[in-house]
Amino acid sequence: MSDVLCIYYSRSGKTKKAMEEVAAALNAELVEITDGVDRSGWKGWLRSGMDAMRRTTHPLAPYTTEKPLEDYRIVVIGTPVWAGRCSSVIRGFLKRRGLEPKRVAYIITRESDERRYEEVYDQMDQYTAKPHLCANSLRVGYVGYEFWRDKFVADVKAFLEQ
Repeated sequence: MSDVLCIYYSRSGKTKKAMEEVAAALNAELVEITDGVDRSGWKGWLRSGMDAMRRTTHPLAPYTTEKPLEDYRIVVIGTPVWAGRCSSVIRGFLKRRGLEPKRVAYIITRESDERRYEEVYDQMDQYTAKPHLCANSLRVGYVGYEFWRDKFVADVKAFLEQ
């Protein structure tokens, strides 16, 4: 069993790609979560943005991890940015289970080239027992993606070596 859990939500597949790569580099357990809401197409995109702006959450679909969240050395949480906020699916996860992990780190995926959305980390920290250890904002498929992904992995590995 791994000491690292990578748990994420992905609407378009970009967060999934980033989290798969991070999990592989960290030899981590990888778990995808969802709330079962249809978020496909332009209607799903609109619904997702509205849920994020309203801070609406829905019950999560059942998921399993190899061990309790508090038993992982670090839990890496991945989310797309919706309307300047974390996805409502991850917000729902954090509201219900955010106090359980001892240590968290964040990967957020974004479309904007102009903003890195660091304020999303602070929004997510509101639901966790302690502030995040490290975080990174990625634009999957764009220049610099591999550099920042690898920097995040190096930061997590440095923590795990302590």
